[in-house]
Amino acid sequence: MDSLAATALPDLWDRLTGTQPDPDLWVVLATLVAALAVVVWHPVWRLARNAVTIAHEGGHGLVALLTGRQLTGIRLHSDTSGLTVSRGKPYGLGMILTAAAGYTAPSLLGLGGAALLAAGRITLLLWAATALLVAMLVMIRNAYGVLTVVLAGGAFLLVSWLAGAQVQAAFAYAVVWFLLLGGVRPPFELQSKRSRGGAGDSDADQLSRLTHVPAGLWLFLFHAVSLCSLIGGGRWLLEG
Repeated sequence: MDSLAATALPDLWDRLTGTQPDPDLWVVLATLVAALAVVVWHPVWRLARNAVTIAHEGGHGLVALLTGRQLTGIRLHSDTSGLTVSRGKPYGLGMILTAAAGYTAPSLLGLGGAALLAAGRITLLLWAATALLVAMLVMIRNAYGVLTVVLAGGAFLLVSWLAGAQVQAAFAYAVVWFLLLGGVRPPFELQSKRSRGGAGDSDADQLSRLTHVPAGLWLFLFHAVSLCSLIGGGRWLLEG
């Protein structure tokens, strides 16, 4: 047993720190088309949007911790909405950054994933995503949230351990394309709701109250981050 562990751990470390070959261009393009179809086709998007919600609420939670707030819990709901609760001053830079992190998190995670894939770090990306999901699971406070995070983490774990190199690459590229493309749609959905008089307590409205900057400008920021991430990340993936 000790000899197996002594062999497995260095091998795992080599896989995490090493690079893997880029997939063929057709794989990159096929995963792009598949991700685009998921984001555009509304019946599938309604289900897939749960993954964007995980990233959205995870962004709130991570930034809350990084800015010194006390993260008390995260809830994910079947209608793809979510709620992250943290304790601390209800104003100031920490609260502003925490509120701004939600709509920008999926796109920024996609951009970071694209940078890893462009550097050939496919295995590192898969394991880093698994680790983030496990860490998030600790803070989930409702059954549906636990189910969605466990399913997402299980998918990454199974692909990381059992799939071959080509399948791992295709999975990683599909996930990153989905984050980049899927990060663009929620700000437009929020803008549409606000134009109809809904979503009065959205992140943009909370940020407006915190900063006295119009909610429309915060929406513009969400759009800018998502579109710039898509352009930059997409170039990395296609040129990698």
